[in-house]
Amino acid sequence: MDLALIPQLKHHQSNNFFLLCGPCAIEGEEMAMRIAEKVVTITDKLNIPYVFKGSFKKANRSRVDSFTGIGDEKALKILRKVSETFKVPTITDIHEVSDATMAAEYVDVLQIPAFLVRQTDLVVAAAETGKVVNLKKGQFMSPESMKHAVQKVLDSNNGQVMVTDRGTMFGYQDMIVDFRGIPTMKQYAPVVLDVTHSLQQPNQSSGVTGGRPDMIETISRAGIATGVDGIFIETHFDPANAKSDGANMLHLDHLEKLLTNLTALRKTVNSLK
Repeated sequence: MDLALIPQLKHHQSNNFFLLCGPCAIEGEEMAMRIAEKVVTITDKLNIPYVFKGSFKKANRSRVDSFTGIGDEKALKILRKVSETFKVPTITDIHEVSDATMAAEYVDVLQIPAFLVRQTDLVVAAAETGKVVNLKKGQFMSPESMKHAVQKVLDSNNGQVMVTDRGTMFGYQDMIVDFRGIPTMKQYAPVVLDVTHSLQQPNQSSGVTGGRPDMIETISRAGIATGVDGIFIETHFDPANAKSDGANMLHLDHLEKLLTNLTALRKTVNSLK
């Protein structure tokens, strides 16, 4: 990935992959700062360019009683504090056109959720803020179709765009990653692999999404081997009690070993070019 895409990282000297990582949702200041501090310590050690990820609200929920957030402005201020404290850029997802300008005041990267990536008004609104736009490939979309989503950002006079693959629906309750799509989408923009969401098991009868966190390293390694520019991982120090997507998160205690292994693999991949 071209690190100049995100101004705060343009001087980062690294041939490593790029990391988007943090909790699914901002549950409070203490938890966000605790996670960010740990990830920053690891990524500094391994020379991994890092962007802190946290959703300021969760609009796509299975049930009406699911956690949606602690308040938009409160969560966005926490994202800003993370950025200012640890000197790292931040990313959050937006769901409505009005979210774009609001969130752009606080974060560096605006993410378009997979279910909404075909919503032209939303994509254009994000692009027109001048922020980096991360387009998550819809589970229902081919890799080739992401060319058109990228073009919407470019046509809005914003060249700061990347694509994130989060898997493709396989039946009703499982996701798969088609690694053939990585080199295809790299023709259009830098590509990130969302490892943890690609291991979701949606549409469970309980209304709570399941997951396969035991496969995180397998999918991550495959992504690095196939040439992704970045890796997206949601992590938490207590996934079992996380308020969103805990079933497919990586425990924070396991992150350093995973990133160490992926960094070693990336060096091998780089040597084969």
